[in-house]
Amino acid sequence: MARYNILYNSLAANGNGEENAKKLRDILKGDELRFEDVTKVDDYKAYFEEFTSEDIFVLCGGDGTLNRFVNNTKDINVPEHIYYYPAGTGNDFATDINYKEADGIVEISNYLKDLPTVIINGKEELFLDGIGYGIDGYCCEEGDRLKETSDKPVNYTAIAIKGLLFKFKPANATVSVDGKEMKFKKVWLAPTMNGRFYGGGMMPTPSQDRASKDRHLSLLVWHGSGKLSTLSVFPSIFKGEHLKHDKMCKLFTGKEITVSFDKPCALQIDGETVKDVTSYTARL
Repeated sequence: MARYNILYNSLAANGNGEENAKKLRDILKGDELRFEDVTKVDDYKAYFEEFTSEDIFVLCGGDGTLNRFVNNTKDINVPEHIYYYPAGTGNDFATDINYKEADGIVEISNYLKDLPTVIINGKEELFLDGIGYGIDGYCCEEGDRLKETSDKPVNYTAIAIKGLLFKFKPANATVSVDGKEMKFKKVWLAPTMNGRFYGGGMMPTPSQDRASKDRHLSLLVWHGSGKLSTLSVFPSIFKGEHLKHDKMCKLFTGKEITVSFDKPCALQIDGETVKDVTSYTARL
């Protein structure tokens, strides 16, 4: 009988993280399961020291859960094998690695190594999926506001559409990719991606491969378009077909990418919101 330590996020999936994690009782039937809420783990070094090599660890949550785990453990030795069970809202990481429900738990140890970093306001963090800047950051900011006032699931697509039509104002941007500087006007989106997906299924950089031997980051700059033309093309981002509109959608790849807006805007890191950001630098 194996011994599994389930590190779940009680805040994931609009507060249903624990309930989702308990589904593992059926998936891992017959094994010993110990459940631990990651929001209550203050010291991962001390936490892992309590276990033996026979213990198996499963992260259970969404993209934000994974992001917090890698950042909270980046300076310590973690178990060699880490498994994952998607139990968040968007689960973009799971989608990117082609996870299927029939897979149960999957090992993700290799995906947690050599992650890219992003520097925002002088603070450096690791990220798994991507850095959203523009209307995607705005959507996360609005989503957080709605969560504070309601327990209903947040419809980010509806927020994006309303933002495009009414509230969100595009910014001018200066972009640097491996030292090459470019300027863009009326920038709606400027995400830098390590994976293909973010925002619950949007695919801004469909050819990005986090497991490629020739690793790089991908940047989408969506710029210059008006509200109605942006809105008409926007749904195609869920299939990665927005890049056909090459006058408004530009794709760049590189090892170091800096994006600066001419006014503060919300930004998201693997779905976690950072407000009032004027620039970020992502690096491999």
